[in-house]
Amino acid sequence: MALVVEYDGTGYAGFQLQDGQSTIQGEIEIALKRFTGESIRIRGASRTDAGAHAQGQVVDFLTSSRHHTDLFPRALNHYLPDDIQVQAVHHMAGDFHSRKHASARTYRYNVLNRPWPSPLARNRWFWVRGDLNVERMASAAQTLVGKHDFRPLAPGYPAGRSADRRVTRWDVWREDEAVIFECEANGFLKHQIRRTNGLLLAVGKGRWPVSVVADVLTGKCEEEIGWPSIPARGLCLMKVTYPDFLSMKLPPEFPEESLDDGGSGRGVNRNEEN
Repeated sequence: MALVVEYDGTGYAGFQLQDGQSTIQGEIEIALKRFTGESIRIRGASRTDAGAHAQGQVVDFLTSSRHHTDLFPRALNHYLPDDIQVQAVHHMAGDFHSRKHASARTYRYNVLNRPWPSPLARNRWFWVRGDLNVERMASAAQTLVGKHDFRPLAPGYPAGRSADRRVTRWDVWREDEAVIFECEANGFLKHQIRRTNGLLLAVGKGRWPVSVVADVLTGKCEEEIGWPSIPARGLCLMKVTYPDFLSMKLPPEFPEESLDDGGSGRGVNRNEEN
């Protein structure tokens, strides 16, 4: 079974289970236990950071429960805290894997660019004072598109693992006082998005030339540069794409009422089904 989950990650130590800390995975597993009576271990399409959010996280799990599929969203939302809610449910084939079968993930990073911070936006936006040149940032971001070894933008990534990822887009645009970064790839390294957007912000402030992103990626920087990883609170997992979504679902004779409960199907891009 697969769930599309939306959450505000402000009060959590990330998605993945951690001893002694409240996590998104932990809360969902508690809710599943209360509803089904089973001890269920879920898997997530993305292991979002502490404080990061999701509009379209996808989780999968196996269950022996005889509850109808369409009962899961309402029942789980009853047991879940208000900042974690199920938006849709799909009855999947037993070999479905929310992380391994995903072909793309789309993230958005929100920057509030104005003279003073907003108390109302403090948990969802990263405040940046001063002028930001969006055109420079957008130009630098295009260097990221394509297949690259992104290890230079994710320090500490294990040496024995491949850091190659294929980015299909990394867009930057302004909406009044908001500057939005949105990227899509077949996968991202830990902290890659926040580190990269931090570098793009430095470009937007004029601290580094547009070419610095390409120089960092290719190891051509003539001097050691450093920039911080910007906070997780501005980051949101928007969507997870599955190109073979239909073929992974169970045949029509199985209950499919869930597609009408929570109806929007947010988080699953059906336009890319094969």
